Amino acid sequence: MPVIVIGADTALGAEITNGLVPRDGEVRAFVTDPEAAGALRDLGIKVAIGDVSDGSHVGGAALNCFCAILIADATSDDRERAFATTADEVASAWAEGIDDAAVSRVVWVGDGPIPKAFLSAEREQASVPTAGRTSADIVDRVLHLEEAARVPEDG
Repeated sequence: MPVIVIGADTALGAEITNGLVPRDGEVRAFVTDPEAAGALRDLGIKVAIGDVSDGSHVGGAALNCFCAILIADATSDDRERAFATTADEVASAWAEGIDDAAVSRVVWVGDGPIPKAFLSAEREQASVPTAGRTSADIVDRVLHLEEAARVPEDG
């Protein structure tokens, strides 16, 4: 089933995206850095380049994806955002795009709870905290959640 990584141009997002390549199914990446796109395309990943704060960009890229892996750092790092000024506004835009794309599962990768905008009875959601964990551990957990038949209640 198709999966998309929003924030694939962050260090952790790139590791997660690379970890997804060997699995069966389409892998997509959403980035704002055009230079990151080439390396991802060379791996056979479909890449969308857009404004991370524009929910319509995110939704268009996620259309027909089963799972969206959301890298929390991409909501608040130093990238340009034309449509939002805070991490919460970016997350809300992502949630709108994910809703429009009818994504069935979200995996939030970052510390703190999944933003309320993503909580939905129609969608599975899980969170992968990053504090105190190695990137390899984080990638393994994300890959497990992405391929699980159902995500556990506690994520």
